[in-house]
Amino acid sequence: MRKAEIKNYTKLNELADQGGIVIFGCGEDKNIPTCELRQAFAVEPKVYNRSFESISVKDALNVYKEAVYTLSPEIILLHIGEKDKDFFAESSCEFDNKYRELIGYIKSQNKKCRIAIVSLRNHNSDPQTEEINKHLKYIADSEQCDYGDISTEKVWNPKATMNTAAFIYSIGFIHPLKNKRPIYDLVKILFCYKA
Repeated sequence: MRKAEIKNYTKLNELADQGGIVIFGCGEDKNIPTCELRQAFAVEPKVYNRSFESISVKDALNVYKEAVYTLSPEIILLHIGEKDKDFFAESSCEFDNKYRELIGYIKSQNKKCRIAIVSLRNHNSDPQTEEINKHLKYIADSEQCDYGDISTEKVWNPKATMNTAAFIYSIGFIHPLKNKRPIYDLVKILFCYKA
């Protein structure tokens, strides 16, 4: 299954522009409607979703090399860890090392890339997911990455955000929105749009 997904993304990458925003996640991330959200919230850069049905931090680096590397993203949103709960329970240290290895590779290949680690959803207050999120926050801080916390359900008014974005766009402030939208706003738009 993964080989077919990688092959599909490789073909899409040939058509894609370099330097956009890339979502690299798993599970339901694959179904994020990036085109609609990009249009609704006036996100200027291209947004590419390179998420997989099932991906572990253990194999994320190899998958990144095959499916994301050629895009040379300006911003990458890493949302990996959901499928690693057993791995994390076995060795949280190895989990951290694999995450750092992925981040180190991205930085070595694309020095201008802003990396954001997106927390796991934890709407049921699961203690193990909470512990994984603590590690993800620590990794983000220690590796100078942004951290997008989507762990708890938050009150967010997407309609008001859309109206604000439309107003700013309509009065001519197009360029300030170009690539300088705060990472947390992007995380909120792309991962919490169902709120």
